[in-house]
Amino acid sequence: MTATAPDREGTDSSPPEGRDVEELAAQSGSGLRILRDDTAASSAPVKPRRRSRLGLEEYVSGIAAGERSVLARAITLVESGRAEDEPLAQQLLKRLLPLTGKAKRVGITGVPGVGKSTFIEALGCHLCESGRRVAVLAVDPTSARTGGSILGDKTRMERLFRQEHAFIRPSPAGRTLGGVARKTRETSLLCEAAGFDVLLIETVGVGQSEIAVRSMVDFFLLLILPGAGDELQGIKRGIVEQADALLVNKADGDNRRRAEQAQREYALAIHYATPSTPPWTPSVGVCSALTGEGITEFWAMVERYYRDLGILGIIDRLRRKQSLAWLDDLIREELVARFQRAPGVVDRRQEVEAALMRGELTAPQAAFELLRAAQIQDPNRLFNEES
Repeated sequence: MTATAPDREGTDSSPPEGRDVEELAAQSGSGLRILRDDTAASSAPVKPRRRSRLGLEEYVSGIAAGERSVLARAITLVESGRAEDEPLAQQLLKRLLPLTGKAKRVGITGVPGVGKSTFIEALGCHLCESGRRVAVLAVDPTSARTGGSILGDKTRMERLFRQEHAFIRPSPAGRTLGGVARKTRETSLLCEAAGFDVLLIETVGVGQSEIAVRSMVDFFLLLILPGAGDELQGIKRGIVEQADALLVNKADGDNRRRAEQAQREYALAIHYATPSTPPWTPSVGVCSALTGEGITEFWAMVERYYRDLGILGIIDRLRRKQSLAWLDDLIREELVARFQRAPGVVDRRQEVEAALMRGELTAPQAAFELLRAAQIQDPNRLFNEES
């Protein structure tokens, strides 16, 4: 059974209270496959039910009051790709900015199969039971061919989904570096404004490009599998150096001995790596998301991280760096978008690409032609600076 794509702001194909189809699938435990795709197939077309658009003040007051239905609709608004939604989304973010910045931002990554979702569920439940309000932003793999994604985190995290103080929002990764959705930063701000004091950002886990998540979190955890051995040779040094902690997951049953061996080998490896956030020294631990072992100790370490680095002003410095990185990303994305929309590029791109494929142009020459078509005043200078 498949479900239609989540509605755009202004229409609603979901049941009352703005609930997403993914949320209901998780709540029912039905294990629905959710396709996040504008062309998602359905055996019978569903006519969307119109619902009135919320005004700016309704969004602001609803989010400030912690109303989940309003938060979900606000996230849909900021994730919208429609140009007419952008002004309202930016006004909303600006109004809510004074309510943000108080949450702990933790990024969690690791190779597929390491147990990220199970770990996040165990950690999230522990935090909720300790009185925390937890928002999980789970970025799901996106099909490069169709743009669709299977948003399965809500069906995998059924126990966490039932927690009163938890909010899970899956988003398609798209083509963004590191599997971090383009709007994840905006969604984080909305969740903080709604009163969630812990943000857990789960990334796809696709290799060295996962360091992109470092620019939007304070604490970065790398989950690894037991049985280092030859796998140790394949570690991406970049991502290890970005981590504030490493945990060997699945340290239970027959894996226990291998997990402890992996812990020793990774601890030796990171001894020679440059710490991501001096003077914090990353550590390597073992845990079992299945049994809950190591979860309490891990969060105690995160609390110690915020306490020790907060006193030194390092957390504030990280937040300023996150804002600057966000600015750089937005400028880069907008420049690329404007270049691709430029009439000269649209007119010439197919011709230039065909010449490139025939071997008549090199890639730098083809890029030069398109930059000239976009009326870049001095493409040679741009290339020299980039190189």
